[in-house]
Amino acid sequence: MAALVVRRTRDLLKRADLAKAPRRLRHKKKWAATEPKFPATRLALQNFDMIYSVQFGELWPSIRVSLLSEQKYGALVNNFGAWDHVSAELEQLNARDFVNKAHARGEQEPESSQTSDPSPASWTCSPNLRCFTFARGDVSRFPPARLGSLGVMDYYLMDAASLLPVLALGLQPGDTVLDLCAAPGGKTLALLQTGCCRNLAANDLSTSRTGRLQKILHSYVPQDIRDRSRVRVTSWDGRKWGELEGDTYDQVLVDVPCTTDRHSLHEEENNIFQRSRKKERQILPMLQVQLLAAGLLATKPGGHVVYSTCSLSHLQNEYVVQGAIELLANQYSIEVRVEDLTHFRKLFMDTFSFFPSCQVGELVIPNLMANFGPMYFCKMCRLT
Repeated sequence: MAALVVRRTRDLLKRADLAKAPRRLRHKKKWAATEPKFPATRLALQNFDMIYSVQFGELWPSIRVSLLSEQKYGALVNNFGAWDHVSAELEQLNARDFVNKAHARGEQEPESSQTSDPSPASWTCSPNLRCFTFARGDVSRFPPARLGSLGVMDYYLMDAASLLPVLALGLQPGDTVLDLCAAPGGKTLALLQTGCCRNLAANDLSTSRTGRLQKILHSYVPQDIRDRSRVRVTSWDGRKWGELEGDTYDQVLVDVPCTTDRHSLHEEENNIFQRSRKKERQILPMLQVQLLAAGLLATKPGGHVVYSTCSLSHLQNEYVVQGAIELLANQYSIEVRVEDLTHFRKLFMDTFSFFPSCQVGELVIPNLMANFGPMYFCKMCRLT
């Protein structure tokens, strides 16, 4: 009898609950569609574990823990401010200019080690750049950049490895320069710091990202310098640049969109491993080949292109370089030579950890003692 009463009471309660809501509002929650099982950061880590454990073998555990740890930064000194005073202040923090250190190392090496290189352009660095880092194993942080006495910011905090593609470009005074995928603006700022740009075109497809680039330029570069360097900021489709301005530039930087490996492990916002962006992620290598090919087509014969990503993936790095070179050879009969950056890598080995087995180009891999990167870069010369 008691069991019957309990059962009838339950039935009445169920009917009462259902009666509160119209039938059209009753639904069963679709968990699979509305709530992904894993956040994008976890999906990224699963993806990296599956792919990079094969690609890097015994190096992967060290790279993995470094990627998941706090990143190190460099302070790019603003040459348009009181750079000598700022440099002295950074030295008081026990930070050192790794670029100047590399130049000194290059001058100390025997001349025979340089003349044996078939292409001196492959180890010539862009001039006038000053970037301070803390020593290996030192996890100190730089204070936030502040407005200097000359009305511009004192320095720009960035992953110091991000400066290597700009250094590898080897700018010379009077160069016409294209930064094909310029936002958020750190490398564009570094290009201007060299003082070599007769014309600088800074492009990014995203108008919101070019807006951020404009803010950085206004914060760090005086108006008269921006006018003198003829800085042009655009939001065009970079894949069409070869058609728009072919055979135009002396130097081109192609820092393509990629899986941004470190960001993907730490930030949910704008994470390319979100389920809704799966197709976008799958076609990334194709997009990267198209952008690099456009950058090469925009370069004058005899000019140079540096391709770069912040990904560890050889599918986005070496394979893209090889694919773009084959594309230009087959469709345009244009010959491209990959420059040997061995000497360049040796200059910076005290600051960064390099992967020893790249097929083409160089790859900075994260290391707990020097937790920069990842940063892949490859320098090419358009021959015809």
